[in-house]
Amino acid sequence: MAVKINPHVSVDCVIFGFNDMSLKVLLIDRNQGLPLLRQTAPKSLKLPGRLVYDDEDVDTAAVRVLKELTGLENIYLQQFNVFGSPDRLNKKEDLEWLQSLTKMKINRVVTIAYYSLIKLNQSLPCDGKVIWANVMKVPKLAFDHNEIIKRGLLNLRRELKNEPIAFELLPKKFTIRQLQSVYENILDKKLDNRNFRKGIAKWDYITQVNEKEKNVAHKPAQYFKFDKRKYIKQQIDYLLDK
Repeated sequence: MAVKINPHVSVDCVIFGFNDMSLKVLLIDRNQGLPLLRQTAPKSLKLPGRLVYDDEDVDTAAVRVLKELTGLENIYLQQFNVFGSPDRLNKKEDLEWLQSLTKMKINRVVTIAYYSLIKLNQSLPCDGKVIWANVMKVPKLAFDHNEIIKRGLLNLRRELKNEPIAFELLPKKFTIRQLQSVYENILDKKLDNRNFRKGIAKWDYITQVNEKEKNVAHKPAQYFKFDKRKYIKQQIDYLLDK
């Protein structure tokens, strides 16, 4: 029996990555994999997302859609907002694309938005099939996806103040310069080097690695790593002491 699509509920995923000292967001060409549409429509970028099936919950849909459109799986996805404005489909080209894709008469769709953080220092299954855009220079996207990215970034900034999420964007071993760059790119502001180093010196869950950078033009920097077990223990001890 064919899977039935719910024409009024979708999921969209904001996937953040950090590379080349800048914060990036993953975008796809919505006409990718649709030969008939590709022949008549120019490249149109959007977040990875689709309508949900009637027999699946939205979390399952987010995982499925991400794998289908980017090849990414087994990555952390956090729901952060719902976008339900009746004007989401007010652009003619968006409405026509959606109706051509689904073969259904659709006038309104509510989308549940998710965000995730992934490391870009390794090969990904979607390499060569997606576009990684600088989050501060995102072009005009389909639907309201520019707004979804903005909201996702605001949520990321809030989480950065309370959780060690910056380490999700870094390789296992990193320099303090790289860590500071992640914070600066997410917060979109320059941080004082001395104050930043003084602040993270209090984080005993960042430990020094017996290794330095190699083949660099400047003085090799020391590598560090994030000790997740120490961080969790610290949080538990804090709660027990309250």
